Amino acid sequence: MIDILFVGVGLFALFAGIWRAVRARRTGAGAGLAVSLIALGAAFCFLANRAQLVESEIYPSLGRLLSNLATMVAAYGIGLTVAEISGTRDRGRRTRLVALGLALTLLVVTFFSTPDLPRGIGVFDELYRTHPTLVVYVFTYTVYLGFAVLDIGVVAAVTIRASGGALRAGLALLLLASAFAVAYLAGKVVATIRALQADHPAKALCRGPFSTLPCTLDVGFPAVSVLLIVVGLTIPAVPGLLTARRDARTLRLLRPLRAHLTRRFPEIARIDPGGRSRRERLLTAMSETNDGLILAGVTPDLPAVAAARLVRDLPDERAEAEPSTVEGEPFAADVTRLRAIADAYRKLDTTA
Repeated sequence: MIDILFVGVGLFALFAGIWRAVRARRTGAGAGLAVSLIALGAAFCFLANRAQLVESEIYPSLGRLLSNLATMVAAYGIGLTVAEISGTRDRGRRTRLVALGLALTLLVVTFFSTPDLPRGIGVFDELYRTHPTLVVYVFTYTVYLGFAVLDIGVVAAVTIRASGGALRAGLALLLLASAFAVAYLAGKVVATIRALQADHPAKALCRGPFSTLPCTLDVGFPAVSVLLIVVGLTIPAVPGLLTARRDARTLRLLRPLRAHLTRRFPEIARIDPGGRSRRERLLTAMSETNDGLILAGVTPDLPAVAAARLVRDLPDERAEAEPSTVEGEPFAADVTRLRAIADAYRKLDTTA
């Protein structure tokens, strides 16, 4: 049951992160969110019991280290994403990055400095009293995540007042996720203190994510928190996704009309019709189409059916030259004209 929960949440986060990464590559925005979701997904996949058994064959308890490192990277990325949403992305960015680097380094050093790590599932409860490096390991991990979660919660709480719609709903889920994460970290601190005080600490094994209170805090709450974070960060992107879908349909609808008008009036074609985003390409197509309709004599008060007939009846005069040459001629003419005007303006300005 635990493996299904962890792998299910992890794969959901991975797919959401890959989708965001594709969008980030196309639009140039949202790379931090993509990294966060991918790191969260990797953390839960690394932490699944069966995955830990395989990873432990490479190095004892390696799955625990990998999942903790990925979780810290995800917390850093989520903090940056929430700060970007609130308009405070550059505030404290260097401090966050330095803190992440130090925490990751300390975690790796203390982990590999600890002898006799258990193979299989990485549970350290029995080793805290005899292995001080593991206490430093858990302390570093807990403190860093605690500050990161509080930072996310504070920024979300401040931003939610001035937000609305999908963004407000997403921030509300992030606040709730922060509460679950704080409960998980508090439970981890309490469990570590008890293990240090106990004469014979026992392994905390769970039959299910919500079978007992310690299991709920240590297994159930992290999964719920990650699920809320993934949904909370995805919801604000839904309106943009719907807009992109509408833009794509509009662009497809405009294509035949635009092609006919640019063949009849090649001077309306832009030099670089392609843009980084679909919205830029749509705006270019709309501008070209509007220019062509004006040249065709279509007035704003003309009904759509009459305008379509007028455009259809235009002679479809194809240029004999290559399209690139035809599209370049208006540009060359504009360059010559603007150079002449600029030269005349410069002479007038110097004689004034």
